[in-house]
Amino acid sequence: MNEELRKQLLAFREDRNWGQFHNPKDLAISLSLEASELLENFQWKSSEETVAAKGQELADELADVLIYAFFLAEALDLNMEEIIRNKMKKNAAKYPVDKSFGTMTKYTEL
Repeated sequence: MNEELRKQLLAFREDRNWGQFHNPKDLAISLSLEASELLENFQWKSSEETVAAKGQELADELADVLIYAFFLAEALDLNMEEIIRNKMKKNAAKYPVDKSFGTMTKYTEL
């Protein structure tokens, strides 16, 4: 993550004294709730309809998800870039291109 954005997020939280509420359990709950709010925008509509009608709401909800993910990573003392890179390596091993290209089959069934 960009260091300037990281500092801005941490300062926003510190200015409001919200860090006291940001334990891993509550951050994980909040992350899930925000992801549900993002998902709710798609209920009973096609992806195309939702994107066309609710672009800004989608952006705002996705930002909330990402912000809580950032704070959860901070609470767990995890480097977001590092954990994403590590997970991508694992995914590459589970989903080799020659077996997974163009298919949505789970790795256990490839």
